[in-house]
Amino acid sequence: MPDTAATIDAAAALLAAAADQGPGDTLRTVLLASIVGGVLLAWFLLRGYRTGDTGDTAAPGGDGTAGTGDNTERDANA
Repeated sequence: MPDTAATIDAAAALLAAAADQGPGDTLRTVLLASIVGGVLLAWFLLRGYRTGDTGDTAAPGGDGTAGTGDNTERDANA
């Protein structure tokens, strides 16, 4: 029969060593959040460079009418 006191001491030593490993979980979380944030930022910035080949038919104003693209439309109140 194995010595249970030695097993408990070994488990306690392993737990103590695991607690002294440093900020590994925190750094892992920060790294993962940074990668996800970078991907979302790249998606947000690059979606403005679409050429309209995706089937978007809305004008730059977003009113659904076909625009000329030269920004000559003026506000009626101006």
